[in-house]
Amino acid sequence: MPASIPANTASRQEPRASSAPTMRAFAVLQVLARAHQPLTISAIAELLAMPKPTAHRLVRMLESEGMVQREPGGHRFGAGQRLRDFAFDILGATLRRAPQRAVLDRLSRQVGETCNLGILVDSAVVYIDRVETTWPFGLRFEPGSKVPVHCTAIGKLFLSFLSPVRQQEFLNVLDLTRHTDNTITDPARLAVDLARIREEAVATDNEEFIAGVICLAVPVTTADGQIIAGLAISAPSARLSIKQALQQVPNLRQAAHQLSDLLSPQV
Repeated sequence: MPASIPANTASRQEPRASSAPTMRAFAVLQVLARAHQPLTISAIAELLAMPKPTAHRLVRMLESEGMVQREPGGHRFGAGQRLRDFAFDILGATLRRAPQRAVLDRLSRQVGETCNLGILVDSAVVYIDRVETTWPFGLRFEPGSKVPVHCTAIGKLFLSFLSPVRQQEFLNVLDLTRHTDNTITDPARLAVDLARIREEAVATDNEEFIAGVICLAVPVTTADGQIIAGLAISAPSARLSIKQALQQVPNLRQAAHQLSDLLSPQV
């Protein structure tokens, strides 16, 4: 299958293989990040117009340093944990000064609760930014923290946006660990919940991940409807019920629309 880069990156400067060894390694990391899926060494070499032996040497070097990792039992490579940590460090430093932090701050003040911005990484949700409530009780998740997809509002939101075939593949292999009495551990029941979420574009976590804590999320999408992040509010159920949280959906949608303009790839 020919190697390709997703269409939403086509308007940006394409990665290229520089003559400098450091920049050649950076080009490999860049093309892996833009592909949004693991790539074979042959595909990397083709995308960078680089000799396959050179691509092979660079990938092996980056793998040994934890910057890339091989798919279990496969021949494709994706971002390694060290590269992800580096990316989240950059995001954390940038987001706190960026306009989207102002959007989260305003939303948190409007609803009076903690706001989270998360993305899907492999089979977990990773928070890329978070504004804590001023209430004395709060959940302390730093940017870069990972939470499960099957029992969190943002996670279920991402699952709901998958194609039916891809969603079923995901549910077939996903470990539906029970975290509370409310955690949905039956794939069929979860699929029904995901269908409702896809139709309403609103996801809830009714004490499914942490007992006593509820969460509600809406998608942050590109102009063509592709989800790029999930925006959520979370609170102790003793202070905010799911019914009360749903009343904040208009505020979340307005903030998500603003974040969409800020986070969507620029053309």
